[in-house]
Amino acid sequence: MIHLIFCFVFCSTGTMSDKITPENIFNNIVETLAEKQKSVSFFEEEKSNSVATQFNRLFGRQKPVHHILGGGKSADCLLWRNKKISASVLTAATIVWVLFEWLNYNFLTLLCFALVLGMFVQFLWTNASGLLNRNPSKVPRFVIPEDFFRNIATIVGAEVNRGLRFLQDIACGGNLKQFLIAVVSLLAGAVIGSWCNFLTVMYIGFVAAHTLPVMYEKHEDEVDNFVYKVLDQLQHNYRKVDAGFLSKIPKGKKHE
Repeated sequence: MIHLIFCFVFCSTGTMSDKITPENIFNNIVETLAEKQKSVSFFEEEKSNSVATQFNRLFGRQKPVHHILGGGKSADCLLWRNKKISASVLTAATIVWVLFEWLNYNFLTLLCFALVLGMFVQFLWTNASGLLNRNPSKVPRFVIPEDFFRNIATIVGAEVNRGLRFLQDIACGGNLKQFLIAVVSLLAGAVIGSWCNFLTVMYIGFVAAHTLPVMYEKHEDEVDNFVYKVLDQLQHNYRKVDAGFLSKIPKGKKHE
């Protein structure tokens, strides 16, 4: 190491004709160590920033938001890749919510009106050819595929069974903390249900699904930092409650 330093000093002081003094040698050594320290600190800072960027993602995700949402047409609709389709879907949901909630229509009334309108259109289509002295045209038939209902029933049944299995595992698992969290969550849902009906809750969730993901995708760095700060504060408060109260509660035996 000393040999390399003296070689660098000799090269940096110029040719053999330049005057080499102890003061020049000392200054060159100090400059060399300072440059080396700066380069090390720069690489350490860059590495720490890359590590922070990698791990400071919401819920530790590694994939983009579009891939997490499925990566298909539904993800394109939720992230407003096609603004016309996304706006049309959100507008249709808003119209349905306004008809049921603000105008106090019920499902049977709207269904009957829709069927009457469809029959009226098909009646005109069938008889227009006779009124205009043309050959009768074939009226299009609207048929819903049977697989559509089977797929809906399969998906809904699987999700309901998974939710029931999850709640039963918590109830029979013997973990009092998880049991209390699940009970409080269900009670919160009951309170929210007393404020508004099921259709309004579904509409709020639908609007949130079409607004929050696209907002998060545009401002994911700011949202991630804010959420992690909130989670750290919640964990800090939970540790206080756990140390003062929950840790003193005896745990039950786990049933197989």
